Amino acid sequence: MTMGIIFISVVFMLIGMAVQSRLKHKFAEYGKMSTTSNLSGQEIAMKMLKENGIYDVAVTSVEGSLTDHYNPLTKTVNLSAEVFQGRSIAAAAVAAHECGHAVQHATAYSMLMLRSKIVPAVQVSSTLSQWVIMAGLGFMGFGGGNPTILLIGIVLFAVTTLFSLITLPVEFDASARALTWLSTANITTPSEKEKAQDALKWAALTYVVAALASIAMLVQYILIYQSRSRD
Repeated sequence: MTMGIIFISVVFMLIGMAVQSRLKHKFAEYGKMSTTSNLSGQEIAMKMLKENGIYDVAVTSVEGSLTDHYNPLTKTVNLSAEVFQGRSIAAAAVAAHECGHAVQHATAYSMLMLRSKIVPAVQVSSTLSQWVIMAGLGFMGFGGGNPTILLIGIVLFAVTTLFSLITLPVEFDASARALTWLSTANITTPSEKEKAQDALKWAALTYVVAALASIAMLVQYILIYQSRSRD
């Protein structure tokens, strides 16, 4: 069973690396293509927020690459420098996507609200779950493991798995809102929208891989628990 955990970890690590590599390639490719509107990521974000009646969200620039995110606590759309200043298809796609989260927040989109509510629990479970599971399996090979401790670890890990699953519709919906707005606001042409959609698709796949990996690991832990409970 433990070999199964190692196998799953390695397989999904390799898949995740492949998706990340493809994502970076796509963003580099579309980052060289300007939109017909020639608006910067900052301008696009501010325009999308305004047209959705959102005036209490700030658009800021943050360090790093692909570090773009929306923070519901501070109500800020945080864009990496290349997106904030960029006038490319990639910049437009990312800026609109992050604003899609701001729109979700403003309209109390149910899945975003649910995800926000379980964040405190996820912060605890993500920190403790692996340690508790290791203790349950027999930390460092001593003690032979403990099914009850392992079960507690599984419950904690299940919280993080649930979070990764809830994240999927949140991300898909934000991309859908972004692509629709980019088109209706005449920020992108039909061909540019297709490229923006392709870029966001690869970004979404990173979340899909993470969710599948979490599910696979959870199932493996449950099988180990069932096996040890019968011993």
